[in-house]
Amino acid sequence: MTDFRKVTEEDSKYNHLEKMTVQDVLKNINHEDKIVAVAVEKTIPQIENLVEKIADNILAGGRLFYIGAGTSGRLGVLDASEIPPTYGMPYGVIIGIIAGGEKAIQHAVENAEDSITQGWEDLLGYDINKTDVVIGIAASGTTPYVIGALQNCQKNNITTASISCNPNSPISLYANYAIEAIVGPEFVTGSTRMKSGTAQKLILNMISTAVMILIGRVEDNKMVNMQLTNDKLVDRGTKMLMEKSGITNYEKANTLLVKYGSVKKALESL
Repeated sequence: MTDFRKVTEEDSKYNHLEKMTVQDVLKNINHEDKIVAVAVEKTIPQIENLVEKIADNILAGGRLFYIGAGTSGRLGVLDASEIPPTYGMPYGVIIGIIAGGEKAIQHAVENAEDSITQGWEDLLGYDINKTDVVIGIAASGTTPYVIGALQNCQKNNITTASISCNPNSPISLYANYAIEAIVGPEFVTGSTRMKSGTAQKLILNMISTAVMILIGRVEDNKMVNMQLTNDKLVDRGTKMLMEKSGITNYEKANTLLVKYGSVKKALESL
């Protein structure tokens, strides 16, 4: 694109970081972080349209895929992995794919992001189809692995979206819903795990949370479908059930919750 400018790789506005006091380093990072929420706010109209599309597709039996490399890929995997325990969604409805596979979550996989074909091949492993939505995540907006995946999705009439941090980024060309959060140069030049990663994480939080609310996984302000995977969540669920049902006895509410497995099902039993 003629107006493409790789802001994420531009020089930091700060020099001689190694000569700063620890306090100055922390204050300057924090100052830069304050830019992120404002940049994300500007993308809300695009996020809104995407959320409505995802919710419609999931209710129609579709799935949501996040696909990315490096930090971007890890953030997608993180968001996808937290949805089932938080909202009681079945595994396999929201899926995170990272270039290089599961090994790449903790270890860098050399050249994994450079293949223009591998992203699509990875999606084919999940029998990707027209009911699904695929969000490509790339801070630079230039990652071949992600671009190739979105290109092929569009050729096959699969809805696409992108999350990047450069204006008019190449990835946006292949997104039905292009989200560009322009956070500016990083505190450490090119270290996009910082502001860019934070922006991506905020946007993913917004997308998945809003979708879960739209498809009925939240009532009032409570996670009524959360999986009871530890004592803390069982206690939280018991108190939630007491509040919503009017049950005043903790043990009675706890027994009911454990029997039915979620606040929502326990309430329905009443």
